[in-house]
Amino acid sequence: MKPILFTQKAYTWTNHSKMKMEQYRLPESRVKRVINYPERIEEGIAEGTIAVMKKNETSKKPSEIWVMYKIVNSKEKGKSFKIISAWRYPGVSPEGQFPEIPEDTLNYLLSQEAN
Repeated sequence: MKPILFTQKAYTWTNHSKMKMEQYRLPESRVKRVINYPERIEEGIAEGTIAVMKKNETSKKPSEIWVMYKIVNSKEKGKSFKIISAWRYPGVSPEGQFPEIPEDTLNYLLSQEAN
């Protein structure tokens, strides 16, 4: 009998990310899918973060779903993903450039860097 391997990833969510997911109607499963199967990977605007994107498959209104996260190592959970923010970008963002970040998200990130 072969052993069963569980490779479940640990996710932690900031209050800001939960608020944004509710605002943009993004379920946890969709955010996890963007992290696990990104179409584009960029360096995040906050230090030590990663931003990933997946296109939203609609023909009428093209948009992208962006998630910014940080990889955190801890003794209890091992490697985990700390989800910092998630948002929808209307249209298609220019490749090689980070998309425009909503102002409230940018203010939150800058306040977190100061702490």
